[in-house]
Amino acid sequence: MPDHPRSFPPPWFVMELSNSFVVKDNVGDAVAYVYFEDEPGRRAAARLMTRDEARRIAANIAKLPEKPK
Repeated sequence: MPDHPRSFPPPWFVMELSNSFVVKDNVGDAVAYVYFEDEPGRRAAARLMTRDEARRIAANIAKLPEKPK
């Protein structure tokens, strides 16, 4: 294990991909992926979120405060 914890420097931003939103830090490292499905039948079968639900969750992740030191 590294001697220092991994850092994801703010600010974080959200990018939309074909079936997910990715939250990235200011150097472009991925912090989180939030997946969605537009087709209702496939969404129910895979138990995925709608695009709007996934976008809101990704936006809230991007707003998380930095951990105090």
